[in-house]
Amino acid sequence: MKPDPMNNPLLDFSDLPLFDRIAPDHVVPAMDALLMQADGALTQVTYADFPAQWSAMAQVLDVSTERLGRAWGAASHLNAVADTPQLRAAYNEALPKVTEFFTRLGADERLYAKYKAMDATSLNTEQTQAHRNAMRNFMLGGAELAGAAKERFAQLQERQAELSQKFSENALDATDAFAYYASTDEVGGVPEDILHTALAAAQADSRQGYKLTLKMPCYLPVMQFAHSSALRERMYRAYVTRASDQAATDAQKFDNSSIITETLALRREEALLLGYATYGEVSLVPKMASSPAQVIAFLRDLALKARPHAQKDVADLRAFARNHLQMSEPQAWDWPYISEKLKEARYAFSEQEVKQYFTAPKVLAGLFKIVEDLFEVSIIADVAPLWHPGVSFYRIERQGTLVGQFYLDPSARSGKRGGAWMDDVRSRWLRPDGGALQTPVAHLVCNFAESVDGKPALLTHRDVITLFHECGHGLQHLLTQVNERDVSGISGVEWDAVELPSQFMENFCWECDVIQHLSAHVDSAEPLPRTLFDKMLAAKNFQSGLQTLRQVEFALFDMLLHTEHDPEQDLMALLDQVRAEVSVLEVPSWNRSAHTFSHIFAGGYAAGYYSYKWAEVLSADAYAAFEETRGADGRPSQETGRRYRRAILESGGSRPAMESFKAFRGREPNLDALLRHQGMV
Repeated sequence: MKPDPMNNPLLDFSDLPLFDRIAPDHVVPAMDALLMQADGALTQVTYADFPAQWSAMAQVLDVSTERLGRAWGAASHLNAVADTPQLRAAYNEALPKVTEFFTRLGADERLYAKYKAMDATSLNTEQTQAHRNAMRNFMLGGAELAGAAKERFAQLQERQAELSQKFSENALDATDAFAYYASTDEVGGVPEDILHTALAAAQADSRQGYKLTLKMPCYLPVMQFAHSSALRERMYRAYVTRASDQAATDAQKFDNSSIITETLALRREEALLLGYATYGEVSLVPKMASSPAQVIAFLRDLALKARPHAQKDVADLRAFARNHLQMSEPQAWDWPYISEKLKEARYAFSEQEVKQYFTAPKVLAGLFKIVEDLFEVSIIADVAPLWHPGVSFYRIERQGTLVGQFYLDPSARSGKRGGAWMDDVRSRWLRPDGGALQTPVAHLVCNFAESVDGKPALLTHRDVITLFHECGHGLQHLLTQVNERDVSGISGVEWDAVELPSQFMENFCWECDVIQHLSAHVDSAEPLPRTLFDKMLAAKNFQSGLQTLRQVEFALFDMLLHTEHDPEQDLMALLDQVRAEVSVLEVPSWNRSAHTFSHIFAGGYAAGYYSYKWAEVLSADAYAAFEETRGADGRPSQETGRRYRRAILESGGSRPAMESFKAFRGREPNLDALLRHQGMV
């Protein structure tokens, strides 16, 4: 029996999404109903006698498409964090319909004509920027195409959406499908909390030993701490061959090879239809960078500066492995282990030692305290329908007035996509259908280890940095004061500037006063000792050269893949070429990391992965302003925080990112702060 459409939770827009009630059977009926409404709205506003006025069109079309976007966003979110075969089937059934509508909307020549006919002098500043973006997006959406070209463009969008979803599914399924039940002898060196979780997982499967998986909270500690090189090799091979033709025979059904080839071909065809030579050029139209050549030059310049530091990093690793670990020829799966041992020896601490001080509740309380003090808000536990018992919900207020709300989903689990991300639930908007102010809501999603034996979950310092990173994204979305939906929060912000607030927040994880408020030993409740912090700080730029080259390798591969690569050719030749140019560590010929490079094949970063390093320049320079105005007590200046909030966070996408940066810093950014922060001066 089909669900009653009158009781479909995806059609309830009275407040927050009813995540606890949304079922797979609700997805397709809700999308069908909302698509019909949105299609009717599109027809209405494109009538010849409908006024070409911003507010009039927003009252009809924007209200309808915003509801469609919110409902689809809720379904997409559940598909990412609570995947089931039933939900996946429903999502995939609705996906082509939703894709088709938004593709058609963005290419509708009648709607394009209405926007062209608008009186620019009637728009306020925010609407002017939103209108400017809309005109650009119409062009990129194929609105200037006609006939067969327009029809083909729509087909390309629908097929690319299908391929993106399948790529993501394959990566998730390949990760979830792997399990190795290791013996006690094999897991020597692996931290106790990881072993405890692995033992419980094996017992739940009625198996002996320790269940090791490719989920990051398990995989990374094994690679860092397991004494057995054979175990590390087994895990490494499984991890870097996921979703590829090099995976184990029973896992090759998840191979993403053909998806990658087809995706690249479709992107090139899309670019040609739009009048561009490469997809890289298309990708950069709405970004800060002016051309692929500029990006490639930026990356190669950064690689040149980092390479001597990376070469020294490798020389140090090889010497330590030879002299202290009796490893004369380390392999790819040995480097994380050697790195951890060298760090322990050089700085006299380990990741595992530090981890005992970062309990999830204490870290979260410390993070909230920083946000509250710096940005003059209050963060309060709140109540909302949730999709999992481990999820929590909060509200942000300023002087008793609601500013925004957010969900936090911190833990890794089966059926949840790997990685960490922030996504919007709804945007701040002075609604045209009544004038009420809609406050923003966001998701913050991570994949940390769960609690063990009733104790609070423990985070690595890297986990703490990740949490701060996603919080930075959330703050830009939640603290915005822009009332026009299309340019409020993260909307309308250039893609290569969107990482500025997230990477900015990471810097606080290296401040001693901040760490004191973030840490409490899981057993003694003592904060992280100053001596241990000093060791961490000394080790902060440990292998920064290697880490920089790793990011440059990914970014350069991505840009060249979308500018110089022939999609009909095997991309491994290009990846090998980039590695030969950039990397100082060899990887096995069977490494297929590109086959799970979800950022560029399923995450919106195609020809845009460079954004992380590009925005890192902005964020390091922005944080330098706080270093320059630090008070006598060492604390960040609240006045600087207020200027940053108003210039960067509150302005959202209502003006070009460079204007916002210059409004805060008084000048354009430079590379000096980044190189100094990473010890590469």
